[in-house]
Amino acid sequence: MQNAPFPTLAQATRIWVRIGLLSFGGPAGQIALMHRILVEEQKWLGEKRFLHALNYCMLLPGPEAMQLAVYIGWLMHRTIGGIIAGLLFVLPGVVAIMALSWVYALYGNVGAVEALFFGLKAAVLAIVVQAVLRIGSRALKNGAMVAIAAASFVAIFGFAVPFPLIILIAGLIGFFGARAGLPAFQGGGGHGKLGKVQVDDADTLLGEESPEHTQVNRAWAFRVSAIFLALWLVPVAALFGVLGPANVFAQIAGFFSVMAVVTFGGAYAVLAYVAQEAVQNFGWLAPGEMLDGLGMAETTPGPLIMVTQFVGFMGAFRDAGGLSPLMAGTLGGLLTTWVTFTPCFLWIFLGAPFIERLRDNQVLTAALTAITAAVVGVILNLAVWFGLHVIFEEIQTITSFGLDLDMPVWSTLNLSAAGLVVAAVIAVFHFRLGTVTVLAASAVAGVALGFAGLA
Repeated sequence: MQNAPFPTLAQATRIWVRIGLLSFGGPAGQIALMHRILVEEQKWLGEKRFLHALNYCMLLPGPEAMQLAVYIGWLMHRTIGGIIAGLLFVLPGVVAIMALSWVYALYGNVGAVEALFFGLKAAVLAIVVQAVLRIGSRALKNGAMVAIAAASFVAIFGFAVPFPLIILIAGLIGFFGARAGLPAFQGGGGHGKLGKVQVDDADTLLGEESPEHTQVNRAWAFRVSAIFLALWLVPVAALFGVLGPANVFAQIAGFFSVMAVVTFGGAYAVLAYVAQEAVQNFGWLAPGEMLDGLGMAETTPGPLIMVTQFVGFMGAFRDAGGLSPLMAGTLGGLLTTWVTFTPCFLWIFLGAPFIERLRDNQVLTAALTAITAAVVGVILNLAVWFGLHVIFEEIQTITSFGLDLDMPVWSTLNLSAAGLVVAAVIAVFHFRLGTVTVLAASAVAGVALGFAGLA
């Protein structure tokens, strides 16, 4: 491939536009899409380099698929390439979720719209259960990992232990377990074969050697990182200083900035944390509305974590202060997106010159493996929490032996919702239908039940 023309920035931009518009299906689907287009079709980079970049992104907090896009964009066309790739990866989702948030805020109580989201919730629950099993099958390779997953579920479900603390403890367990030489923490998992075609690095445009611009000095990394750090935290500090910590915009900026730092383990783990805080602590939206937002994110392009924009929108919409609710909601949603994704550029540009030092680092790999095991328990908590609020109309909290357990009020069982959930689970696990297909069918079923007066 050495004689093949290297794509210009404009040509690469068109590829990133295509990826951004087609990036449905959550992180697994988005990573597979990038592999198919960038490795198999375009042959920009090979299998080993792609997996090395992905492994690095897996070590970082935040959406790994978006960070992978930034990394590859930087690898191809320096800093500007990374910025363009990252922006184009999230832009379609920003526009789609904002439009749906307006519709939801204005017409969410209209019968047809309400019934549509009623159907979406059932599909979302089935998809979350699928995520638990998929991640669990990869992460829980031995008894130690199973124990970490079980402990994380009990901690968050029964004791409401904060998600960041669970992740921190799991990472420390993996770190010290590897340092101690314990067999359960030796060796790391892999991603397996990502595509049908395996491309050698030597047969790609980048080749086997690292581009010259990737071997920059530390001054470049710290200079670029300082810029993104300021873009991220200066607005947050200004909101706290001018509006005060009790203002909804300061709360949104602060909460989602913390989330950007601690959200290891993928989008579903993030959502467990967001649901716990945004619903139970801040009261920005109801449990059912959190499911509605996840349904939006599942059916639109872009990172699944884009559901946070909907959360920020609804929080500001309902606490608009002197602004109109829609203006406040729009600003709240955009602020959420800004503090969620700006750190992603920081992590990549700060770590880019030092990535090779992380290769084959068994201690870091063990920490990540333990974190992933804990994430299985966190996502299981999310599935149980969603399931209770989808199938039952009332939930009660029972305190026993130091545990605070959410239990269903069985007399409020919603048979229509339960039937939709069962149908969605069968569609996902037995017929193996795709995410978009299941979501669309569930939405249609929800509308049909609504017109029949059963939703």
